[in-house]
Amino acid sequence: MLKKQVLLLMSLVIMWGYQSSAQTSTQTKYTSVPDLYAGIEVGSKGVKLSVIEMKKNKETGNSFSIVKDTSFNTDFISFTQPTFDATANSFAGMFQTALTKFNIPSKRVFTVISSGVKIQAEKENKKDWVEKLIKEFRSKVNEPQRKVEVVDVQQEAKLSHQGIVPVNRRYNTFLIDIGSGNSKGGFFPYGNDSYFYLFQLSWGTKSTANATEKMCGDDKSHENYTRQLLRVAAGAENSEIAYTVNTSGSYPVSDHIAFSGGIAWATATLLYPELNNNPVVPVTYEDVERFHKRVTENYSSFSETYLMSKLTNGKWDKKTISTEIKRVHGVFDQRSLMAGSALLLRIMRQFKSVNEAKQFYLIKNGQVGWVSAYVDNAVD
Repeated sequence: MLKKQVLLLMSLVIMWGYQSSAQTSTQTKYTSVPDLYAGIEVGSKGVKLSVIEMKKNKETGNSFSIVKDTSFNTDFISFTQPTFDATANSFAGMFQTALTKFNIPSKRVFTVISSGVKIQAEKENKKDWVEKLIKEFRSKVNEPQRKVEVVDVQQEAKLSHQGIVPVNRRYNTFLIDIGSGNSKGGFFPYGNDSYFYLFQLSWGTKSTANATEKMCGDDKSHENYTRQLLRVAAGAENSEIAYTVNTSGSYPVSDHIAFSGGIAWATATLLYPELNNNPVVPVTYEDVERFHKRVTENYSSFSETYLMSKLTNGKWDKKTISTEIKRVHGVFDQRSLMAGSALLLRIMRQFKSVNEAKQFYLIKNGQVGWVSAYVDNAVD
């Protein structure tokens, strides 16, 4: 039964046309580096470096393999001198890593400040901290004219879509990135790149979990958390998600609904660990519904030990699969998985109600999407 299910999922992946590798780090040794690019992003939590090997294809769009994907939490948006110094040092350090360890020319290293930082800086009247960080970074890497773009939400969502979704699926796919504090994404409604419809929700995995914890009050029991999460998720759906989905105009343009972000990666990895090499995993609403129920009621069944005990096929790379499962549990605990999957379910349910035939996908390496889009724009 498991083999049959895996074959079905593999066929759906081929139909989707996704060509990139799911690995977050590969052991490939490069004799030359003409296809290596790097992206460094200062986000709300910290600084992230993504090194990718890129290959262009006019028919299916870019394919890429992740060579290195690492991050360092610096909490830049607290806007204190210690976090500023940590961010500037990490920013410059990752830039030097790209140049020296991976031999990537400076012109193929892209540096940006995320929309999350931009929004928070504007909200707290701290835009001067962002400008100061860019100036400090340029000084540290000795590139006074280095381009460090501060992207807005629209631009970031569009870049992610262009980088994650293959060309042959670009104009019928709605992409949503479920982040920590909010969710954003959208689609191209007119069958070309001239206009991108921006989809935004004020709910993310962490903000959903935080709202639930707040409603729990003094009763921190698992049972109460489960009850309060149901209330928070229902409230988010009724007050914002339903309206935002229904007014998006996605029907009948978008046949495919793809989700990226941490909870998409975690859900796909734990649901189908045997598909570790697949960057995209097709799922149904019922799959995610069962995942949420199991995370809530039988969390130990998603432990690394239990999941590995179920992988009996000798062809699977069990060491790599085990490492990825451990990574998920290093990032998400039970309650954050509950919160993230509850939010994912509510969004999926609204799209499902609009069009029963829509196909859902979970994207596991969406964090490098903007890099490949940057590269695509740069080398055209």
